[in-house]
Amino acid sequence: MDAKTDKATGSITVGNKNWDFPVYKGTIGPDVLDIAKLYGESGMFTYDPGFTSTASCESKITYIDGDEGILLYRGYPIEQLAEHGDFLETCYLLLYGELPTPSQKADFDYRVTRHTMVHEQMSRFFQGFRRDAHPMAVMTGSIGALSAFYHDSTDIADPTQRMIASLRMIAKVPTLAAMAYKYSVGQPFVYPKNNLDYAANFLHMCYAVPTEEYKVNPVLARAMDRIFILHADHEQNASTSTVRLAGSSGANPFACIAAGCACLWGPAHGGANEAALNMLAEIGTVDRIPEFIRRAKDKNDSYRLMGFGHRVYKNYDPRAKIMQKTCHEVLAELGIKDDPLLDVAMELEKIALHDEYFVEKKLYPNIDFYSGITLKAMGFPTTMFTVLFAVARTVGWIAQWKEMIEDPKQKIGRPRQLYTGAVARDYTPISRRK
Repeated sequence: MDAKTDKATGSITVGNKNWDFPVYKGTIGPDVLDIAKLYGESGMFTYDPGFTSTASCESKITYIDGDEGILLYRGYPIEQLAEHGDFLETCYLLLYGELPTPSQKADFDYRVTRHTMVHEQMSRFFQGFRRDAHPMAVMTGSIGALSAFYHDSTDIADPTQRMIASLRMIAKVPTLAAMAYKYSVGQPFVYPKNNLDYAANFLHMCYAVPTEEYKVNPVLARAMDRIFILHADHEQNASTSTVRLAGSSGANPFACIAAGCACLWGPAHGGANEAALNMLAEIGTVDRIPEFIRRAKDKNDSYRLMGFGHRVYKNYDPRAKIMQKTCHEVLAELGIKDDPLLDVAMELEKIALHDEYFVEKKLYPNIDFYSGITLKAMGFPTTMFTVLFAVARTVGWIAQWKEMIEDPKQKIGRPRQLYTGAVARDYTPISRRK
């Protein structure tokens, strides 16, 4: 283990029995108590629903301090990466651990760009979905199917194949996402263009049509690139943990990323920005906001506003600050002034930042709130929001999967349980049951 230990130990006492376990220190963040031998020594498990107090792995990729509102990728603050870098630079950083030199960046960009096309038979694969299928259902299926088309990079024991698979997914997932969008609106698929950068290429595949030239708006392309950076990784969240758990069995990388995609689809995870926009639609007009604010403050009402507060961040989400700026840049560029949902969103933002109730409880607008508004303004339907999240998060999943595979201590995930079912009992023939 790379975590530092200075021979410190922590004790667990139950009744008159006591057990000592080593304490490890990370480079930053809380210390951890290594209880791997607890069951063997005491016959007991720990009980931690949701794993909120359990470190499931050792990682060097992402660090979050929710109390201070800090998010670091490989030690670099998210604010600096989003302001000064681009998404592929962030991808390189997450995969290799360091920012690239100019020549490394050029080589990496070249390799990703030359992998953006998907096998032509994939277009026929899409035809098996219903026309009105949710794009996330299409994405989950098509990402999983990549292993059937690129089985020359599924040997996880081969470092070369692992890297090829990693580059393929970073490059091809945006193409699949654009295909899912085009399929949902009944338009022909648009091939990627090697002369466009990552974000611009994605927007071109989504919005270009064969009948006329489409010029990508640089402000929108930059906004899309920032959205990808901000969502690239977020420590051991539900979908990342799912990828690691699937990967611990030795499953191929395409299957592992598809598993993460399926988990991301949940409304409590990647679907949160879609839920935030649905909330704005439910409110409808600015004059109805006080009614919903009252309901949100009422302890006896189960209603809650979506897009405010965060499970991890007890301070202002650092990603939300960047997304707020990006959101207003996009709205200004597109000249959107008379959209009632955006009017509702802007008024809610004002209330949340100044109302004593929201400030005291730290229910600040989060990244889902601003990204939902931004993506709607850019023309994406709400069903595509989680798909875009999956495009961005793919690199984080891959980096985490790769780190786990290369960790000599990794073993197949096997959580334990607190069993509260029936005790052992004998089978009763059906003729004697009443």
